[in-house]
Amino acid sequence: MSFSSDVKEELSKISNLANKELVKAEFIGYLISGNANILKNKIRYATESSYNINRFNKLLNNLNIDYNINMQGNLYVITFRKEEKYDMLIYKENNIELENDLMLDIRKNEQILKSIVRGAFLGAGSLNDPNKKYHLEIILSSKQNQEYIYEMLSYFNIKVKKMSRKSGYSIYIKEGEEISKLLALIGANNAVLKFEEVRVLRDMRNNINRIVNCETANLNKTINAAVMQIEDIKYLKEKKEFDDLSDSLKEIAYLRINNPDASLVELGEMLDKPIGKSGVNHRLKKIQEIANELRNKNR
Repeated sequence: MSFSSDVKEELSKISNLANKELVKAEFIGYLISGNANILKNKIRYATESSYNINRFNKLLNNLNIDYNINMQGNLYVITFRKEEKYDMLIYKENNIELENDLMLDIRKNEQILKSIVRGAFLGAGSLNDPNKKYHLEIILSSKQNQEYIYEMLSYFNIKVKKMSRKSGYSIYIKEGEEISKLLALIGANNAVLKFEEVRVLRDMRNNINRIVNCETANLNKTINAAVMQIEDIKYLKEKKEFDDLSDSLKEIAYLRINNPDASLVELGEMLDKPIGKSGVNHRLKKIQEIANELRNKNR
């Protein structure tokens, strides 16, 4: 099973069906998702997920709503009569939307907000395998529903982004910490633990890779610099100019030729009178300048 399916399986088993108010809120979350729409006088909800449909069945039964369920290809499809008794909702053409002033009322009850978000995620949400990338998305049926879910998550300090798409509107999250916060919000506690375990290991691997890449880059830089320094020294020897160098420059030149892999710090420590990295760099730069001046004369 996918990570997304694991999350939905866990959510489908949440035992809060004794609270009618929360059941209705979760039911509303399903109806504002991108997988629900209106056909004539009926509401239709379709999904490929057996966990989504099983949970929705429970909500409908709990609310005493008569419904039909059938398979259409690989989709589970539930239809039931459109009725005005579903408060907090308004019908617009083929879509179902939350009432305009809904947030003013339900902010007083955070559990209702959480239930609506959980229903919307079960209704048309998805979550990528965190081993590959962080991406959670909930598709909503209208821009107004998108704005409301965005506002609800912002209320809980969860940072989300909005996107318009051909199949509707969506909110999405690409940051691991924010995905964890949303999973905790909707009650997927086991999923949070699994997600965080993956996130810690992934972040650790990324940090190790960054360190290795940085060390490799530094090593390559050191090697390339050493090759150029040795070429300068060999050029001076070839042109019979090496013996004219000062004793301090000769000393560092011999050390560089005999220790091509050594860092500037290591070269400095090998000198009869050790000096620091900047002192070694100054001497090698001086050799480079002399070699370049000689090359320019011989052109």
